[in-house]
Amino acid sequence: MSAKLIDGKAMAAEIRSEVRRDVERLKAEGREVTLAVILVGDDPASAVYVRNKKKACEDAGIRSLSYELPAATEEVKLLELVEELNGRADVDGILVQLPLPAHIDEKKILWAIAPEKDVDGFHPVNVGLLSIGEPGVVSCTPAGVMELLKRSGVEIAGKEAVVVGRSNIVGKPMANLLLAANATVTVAHSKTADLGEVCRRADIIVAAVGRPRMITADFVKEGAAVIDVGINRDADTGKLCGDVDFESVSEKCGYITPVPGGVGPMTIAMLMRNCCDLAIKRK
Repeated sequence: MSAKLIDGKAMAAEIRSEVRRDVERLKAEGREVTLAVILVGDDPASAVYVRNKKKACEDAGIRSLSYELPAATEEVKLLELVEELNGRADVDGILVQLPLPAHIDEKKILWAIAPEKDVDGFHPVNVGLLSIGEPGVVSCTPAGVMELLKRSGVEIAGKEAVVVGRSNIVGKPMANLLLAANATVTVAHSKTADLGEVCRRADIIVAAVGRPRMITADFVKEGAAVIDVGINRDADTGKLCGDVDFESVSEKCGYITPVPGGVGPMTIAMLMRNCCDLAIKRK
């Protein structure tokens, strides 16, 4: 493999220890950083995510409050809980684990979280601040991708970046962050004509499209940095794989993230960073 492997696990551990230091400093000043996590229903994947987030809180010295509600919980009850947590002086961040049961309007719940407690960066106020280049809370996965690039020494300013995928959670905020770092950004998606040609211009490719091994070596120019946000199950082997065909692309690009062990660990590390930053701001 000619590409430099970007180790997300190692960088996430660095960030978590930086957060731990800040959390301990706040504790010494009599301020305990607290994250409230709400899980509705018994979706097994969501339960695993919530468990991982609680473990990360413990590791960073962040107090976590856990609210595990039955799947039949009414929307109005969930809104009341969010409102109560918004008003609590001892809560710095509020996280509602998605997806929510079908009878609950996800948008209504996410928009009910106070922007200054929105650790996920999904509230329209935070999305708006990002789009006009003002400081706010940035959603964890794109924020993690920026850290991976910067800490690996990948030059961003003046470079061509292509983001494949236009979701509100990854694609759009990713494009805004790269723009803010002075890259020339193209957002490509399912309707993009000749995706290969668009990607071949890129010095940086961020693949966040949710299609296994879609980005192959012929999409990538020599020496590019390739960040794989995708998490898919390989239909044949059942193993996890990304949106990038790691074997072929790693022979051609300059930097690459693996799946697993690339972007994934960074997402939870940035969640801890966001929660700690919100506590510092509120202090």
